This record gives sequence, C-alpha cells and structure tokens, in this order.
Amino acid sequence: MPRASGPLAAALRQRTVTLDGGLSNQLADQGCDLSGALWSGRVLAERPDQVEAAHTAYARAGAEVLITASYQVGYAAFARHGHDRAATTALLHRSVDLAARAAAAAAHEVWVAASVGPYGAVLADGSEYRGRYGLTRAELAAFHRPRIEALVAAGPDVLALETVPDTDEAEALLGLLAGTGVPAWLSYTVEAGRTRAGQDLAEAFALAAHVPEVIAVGVNCCAPAEVLPALEAAASVTDKPLLAYPNDGSVWDARTHTWRAPAAPRPWPVAAWRRAGARLVGGCCRVGPD
Repeated sequence: MPRASGPLAAALRQRTVTLDGGLSNQLADQGCDLSGALWSGRVLAERPDQVEAAHTAYARAGAEVLITASYQVGYAAFARHGHDRAATTALLHRSVDLAARAAAAAAHEVWVAASVGPYGAVLADGSEYRGRYGLTRAELAAFHRPRIEALVAAGPDVLALETVPDTDEAEALLGLLAGTGVPAWLSYTVEAGRTRAGQDLAEAFALAAHVPEVIAVGVNCCAPAEVLPALEAAASVTDKPLLAYPNDGSVWDARTHTWRAPAAPRPWPVAAWRRAGARLVGGCCRVGPD
C-alpha cells in the first residue's frame, strides 16, 4: 500500500509540486561508477549509501518528490549479472526504502515515486528513445508485472511510469494498473512533437485520460523545448494534472555513450508550463540539485 505521508494527488490539485533531478548524474558527481549495462542499478546493488546520499541532496535542495533508483532494474537483465529473482526483488524494495529514508529525514514533506522505467532501458542500448521493440503488449505486460508488484509491495506513494517511448508500452502499463487503485503518473519521452516512436501525442495522452489510477500525465527525458507543446497536447484530452521533467537540453549518443551539451542553454519557461497545467515540475538527465 502507498505510504501514509498524505495523498500526492490531492496536493497536485492545489499547487505545483517540485520533483527531483537526474539520479544518475548526481551519483556520477558523487564519484560512483555507473559503467556497464546495469547503470544506476549497479550503484543500488553495490553502494546503497550513495543512492541515499543522492536522494538526500535533492531533498535538501527542496525536492518534494524523490524518484527511486529502480529505473533500470529488471529481472532478466539482473539475472545475467548474477542476481537471482529474490535478490532482484530485494533491490527493488531497497530502492523504495532508500528514498523513503531520505524523505523521512527531510525538513519538509517529501513523497516517494517508484520508478518503472521502459523495457528499452534494461537493454542499455538506447532503445527507450525509439520504442517499438517488436514485442506484443502481452509480452510487455509480462515484463513489467513483476517489477510493478515488487515496487508496490515496498509502499511508495506513487509509481512513476516514466520515459515511455510509445503507446504500445503505455497501453501495457495502463492495463496492469487498471482496477488496482495504485496511484501512478504516466510520462512519455518525446521528440519533434510526437512520441519517440512517432505517434500523435494527443492520442497517446488520451489513453490515460479515464484511468483513475493515473494522477498525472506528461513528459520527461526530452529537450526542454518539447515540453510546452506536449503539455498543450495533453491538456486537450485530459483535465488531469500535468508533469514535466526534461533533460538539460543535451542529446544522448547511444553509440558512444556520451552526451552532447547545447552550445547555449536557454532558461526554462516554467511559468508557461504551469499555465499549461504542469503541477509536477523537475528535471531529468544532467539536471542536478543546484
């Protein structure tokens, strides 16, 4: 069951709530080794103290929602690196516990969002920026079901269904939520005004418009310039609160595993995002506590 820290959904109906930033870049800034296919999941397994420290840094900076280190934790991927099913489940539980500890130590109310990253994330090849993996919705649901069950059992306030690249995966995730009563947000990663798989955004957001478990919809892990058009597309099909946590404007090169930073980053038009309906606002990759 969700933690008893107060319903996030109710807060979103009244005000803007501040999300944290990118967990991986903060872990890297703390000196952690994120090399290898397990990425931040490796730090979760080997240096949980560093994960808690990263969460704490964001809470001290004013974040009101901490997103867990479970984004890239999948049963098959971790089995290939020596983690049996029980060990992987324990890591998913640990991810929630570490964020909850940082939240409990904060001077203000902080909610915990359990990250449910896309199928492409566990492939560690940039597939989450393309989608259309060649899997059926039933196969995608089978992949996500045990992860979601493990995270829900750990008691987060909300599930963060994030960096979703296409409507096939969104439908699989929403199907798993239906009737559970578990609060979640749905966040697409977008490019050129469409999902990463090239689908119409209004149609993509409409999938969640009448799912009672979904407390907010929006975008993450995209260029800041993509946010406002996406929020406007969402607002055209749903009255749910919206969310936005883009990258800093850099572009990820999956081939070289490097970021290409913008020559001259522009300030984010957060006021315009809020006018469009954004009630959860923060950052994703390369956005730190500052």
